[in-house]
Amino acid sequence: MLMNRDALLQQVADEKIIWDLIIVGGGATGLGVAVDAASRGFKTLLLEQSDFAKGTSSRSTKLVHGGVRYLAQGNIGLVREALRERGILLQNAPHLVKNESFIIPNYEWWGGAFYTIGLTLYDLLAGRLGFGRSRYISRKELVRRLPNIKQDGLYSGVLYHDGQFDDSRLAVNLAQTGLEQGAVILNYIRVTGLRKEESRVNGVTAKDTETGISYSLKGRTVINATGVFVDELLRMDQPGCKTMVKPSQGIHLVLDKSFLDSADALMIPKTEDGRVLFAVPWHDKVVLGTTDTPLDEHSLEPVALEEEIQFILRTAGKYLVHAPCRKDVLSVYAGLRPLAAPQTENAKTKEISRSHKLIVSSSGMITITGGKWTTYRKMGEDTVDQAIRTGGLPVRKCVTKTLPIHGHQAGVDRTDHLFVYGSDMDSLRELQKENAGWKSPLHPMLEYTAAEVIWAVREEMARTVDDVLARRTRALFLNARAAIEMAPAIARLMATELNRDREWEKEQIVSFGKIAGGYLLSEAGNEN
Repeated sequence: MLMNRDALLQQVADEKIIWDLIIVGGGATGLGVAVDAASRGFKTLLLEQSDFAKGTSSRSTKLVHGGVRYLAQGNIGLVREALRERGILLQNAPHLVKNESFIIPNYEWWGGAFYTIGLTLYDLLAGRLGFGRSRYISRKELVRRLPNIKQDGLYSGVLYHDGQFDDSRLAVNLAQTGLEQGAVILNYIRVTGLRKEESRVNGVTAKDTETGISYSLKGRTVINATGVFVDELLRMDQPGCKTMVKPSQGIHLVLDKSFLDSADALMIPKTEDGRVLFAVPWHDKVVLGTTDTPLDEHSLEPVALEEEIQFILRTAGKYLVHAPCRKDVLSVYAGLRPLAAPQTENAKTKEISRSHKLIVSSSGMITITGGKWTTYRKMGEDTVDQAIRTGGLPVRKCVTKTLPIHGHQAGVDRTDHLFVYGSDMDSLRELQKENAGWKSPLHPMLEYTAAEVIWAVREEMARTVDDVLARRTRALFLNARAAIEMAPAIARLMATELNRDREWEKEQIVSFGKIAGGYLLSEAGNEN
């Protein structure tokens, strides 16, 4: 087993090891750094306090994109970089990333020409890694492709191409890729402090939250890749230091596919708050989002605010024939963007930089902030280049531009829900044969099977019911009530695999129920 936690812990317990890079944080950024570092031959350790992609990295709009609105803001460099990385990611993980067509409806006579010109520039910036040319489409073609779009006042549309993916599945595959390249990657290990020698950071102290065992780990460089939690690690290094990250919350509502009834995604270019709104087909459902709400606090389980929910329902209702209401929402999820803290008090979140930023503390600790899933690979490359300079590591070239990600398989059948496993599909089907009951769906509303739970534990380091229902499968994101109903069966299967007792099962069911409650939308509320 590649992701054998006990075997990996044995390496961590060896105090003689001096790691080239110790990476704190197992989201998109940290995993990208780990894959890059390990593939260059560096001794690499990644520690995640919870589960891989537990936070922001599992709660995206499920897009691999250049950022059309960044183009409108004139941020050409960011768009060009993101489009290049979009193309690289499609090549390296074709089982998880697909070319998705998006349609912008025009309700002003001038909209067709305006957006066509802008998106032509978008295509040009992508160069040879482009996903397809943007084009003007007639009102008739638009209605054919998006039959549930409101037609009153509709003039025409613009069709363009971007990427769509499964975020937490990519995170798991990146962890597997890092391990294949020789890294040690672990979840549920919380960094409790920094080691220092003559005011220079030379490692971390950490605690296994499952066993309570503590470790003192030596490293030539320490990478702070903790997303919205970067300030906590920075203050371990420099108590009272200036806040670097300002969290901004984005929420999404998940609906039945019938609300869109299309293989195309819908993009509303400008809403009442100046943001774009997407309706994106995803795993036989539709994802609506997102919002941009500045917050002063952060947590691993942020909860959607009522005004955010109302905004998305209200906006979607302006464009869809069947306006969604609260009872139609299968799941609601919230994520926190780790934006660079504004320098002025009145700065709007849409004005705060989305590009990534590297900070090297006087102690030598390297912090990576900002960025997005699309550019995770480039963020990893830039961070490792900095680690080479800061830690005096041997100069070695980045190889991740052409490094296949675990599961790499082109031409997967996306009508089979197992497609996200890519090259592991055959092994998973063999696992289904071990037990007659492992092939059947665990819930009538979802396709996930017992075999996938067993696989998640044996091959993907799943440790909790939440790990399985939220990130190894996407049950919690697709149908929160169904996920809650599945929890007892999941806990039973996992307890057997992990050799846990009945008390552990009960605790897991209760714990998951509390988490899942934040994904349910009550029917009470202001339906305006």
